Amino acid sequence: MKIRIKLVLLFTTLFVLFMVVFAVHIYYSAALDRERNYYDHLKREAITKANLLLGAKVPEETLQVIYKNAENMLYEEEVAIYDTFFNLVYHDAVEIDKVKETSSMIEEIKEKREIRFSEGKMQVIGLSYLFEGQEYVLTAAAVDNAGFVALQHLSYTLGLSLVLILVLSAIAGYYFAGSAVRPVEDIVKNVAKITATSLDKRIPIKNKYDEIGELAITFNDMLDRLETSFQSQRNFVSNISHELRTPLAILVGELELALNKARDPLADQKVIETALLDARKLVKLSNDLLDFAKANYDQTEIAKKVIRVDEVLLDARDAVLKASADYKVELSFDHLMDDDVSFSMLGNEYLLRVAFFNLIENACKFSNDCTCNVHIIPKNTELLIQFKDRGVGIAEGDMPYIFKEFYRGSQKQYVWGTGIGLSLTKKIVDLHGGQITVISTVEKGTIFSLLLPSTS
Repeated sequence: MKIRIKLVLLFTTLFVLFMVVFAVHIYYSAALDRERNYYDHLKREAITKANLLLGAKVPEETLQVIYKNAENMLYEEEVAIYDTFFNLVYHDAVEIDKVKETSSMIEEIKEKREIRFSEGKMQVIGLSYLFEGQEYVLTAAAVDNAGFVALQHLSYTLGLSLVLILVLSAIAGYYFAGSAVRPVEDIVKNVAKITATSLDKRIPIKNKYDEIGELAITFNDMLDRLETSFQSQRNFVSNISHELRTPLAILVGELELALNKARDPLADQKVIETALLDARKLVKLSNDLLDFAKANYDQTEIAKKVIRVDEVLLDARDAVLKASADYKVELSFDHLMDDDVSFSMLGNEYLLRVAFFNLIENACKFSNDCTCNVHIIPKNTELLIQFKDRGVGIAEGDMPYIFKEFYRGSQKQYVWGTGIGLSLTKKIVDLHGGQITVISTVEKGTIFSLLLPSTS
C-alpha cells in the first residue's frame, strides 16, 4: 500500500472518529436536555392543574374534559392529586391511569419532596405541593413524543453529516496527502533518472529546512560519495590496467624474442632472468593490490585484537631482510620491550605488518646505504613510530601527492615501485585511528612518523 493511501486512510479514520465522538456527545447532551426539560414541563403542568383545581375552583369535570379532548391524548400529560393520606383528590383519567401510585410512592414523595423516574419512554414526576397550608402530593406522567421525534431527526442529521464528512474528508485527505507526498515522488523520479553514467545529477532542494529537504540533502551527499567512489574505481582500474600492461608486454616480448632466436644458453639465461624480474614485479603488484583491497574494507569489518606493536615491527623487519639481503634495519626503543602495556594497541596484525613493511622497504630502497632506522616511542595513550632514511628525499612538488594511488614522483628514476605502498599505508593507519606525517629534505633523507593509539 502506498504512503498516500495510508495517509488518506489514517487522516479519514482519525477525523471521522473525532466527528463520531463529537456527534455522540451532541446526541447524548441533547437527550439529557430533553429529559430534564420535559421533567420541568411535567412539574409545571402538575402545579398549573393544582392551582386551577384548588385555587381557581375549576370543576374536575371541566379539567377532565379538557384532558380527554386533547389532540393526542395518548401523549398528553396525565396529572393526579392526592392528599397526604393517599386519598385521591383529582385525576385526569382514572380509567387510563398511566402511573399506578402506591402508598409507598406517596410516602417517598412526602419524604424527598420530589422524585423523578421513567417507565419505558414515559417520564414520571412526583412532588409535594403546599396550598393554603394544606400539603398535597402531585404526580404527572407522559411520553415526550415531540422530544423523541426531535431526537430522531437529530440522529438522522448527525448520521447524514457523518457520511458527508467521511466523503469530504476522504477527498480532502487524498488531496492533502498528495501534496505532502508529491515532493517524495519528485525525489523518486529524479533518483530514477540517475545511473552509473550520470552520477553528476543531483536532486533539487526546495526547502532545506524541512524533512523532505533533509532527505534530498542526504541523497545528494550519498550521490557525492558514490560519484567519488565510482571515479576512484575508474581511475583505479585504469591505473591497474596500465601497471599490468607494461610488465606483461615486456614479459611476452622477451619470451617471443627467445623463441625466435637460435639456442644460446647465455641468451636464454638472460631472458629467464628478465622474465623472472618482470614476474616478481607482477607478484609484487598483485600482492599490493590485494592488500589495498583489504585496507578499503569497512572499518567495522576489520578484525582487531590487542597486539604488541614491537613484535609486529620485528616481523616486518624480518620480512624485509628476507626479501632483500642488502637491506639493513635498525630498531631502537624508548622503553623496556617487556612492557606489554606501553607497546600494545588494538589493531589488525596483518594490515599493520603490511604498513610497517612498506615504510621499512621504502626507506631501504631510497637510502644511500640501504638502511632504515626505526624508532618507537610510547607517549601516554599513543605510540610514535618513526621510519628514517638517508636517501634522495622527496621533491617539494611531489609532497601533496605521495599518498595518492599509483602516484610515483621523481623518485621513480631511482627504483621501481607500484605506487601503491604509501597510499595503502595511509589507509591502514586511518583504519586504526592513527595519523601519518612526513618530513623530507632532498638529498638528505626522509622521516615518516606514525602516531597510533595504544592501550596504555
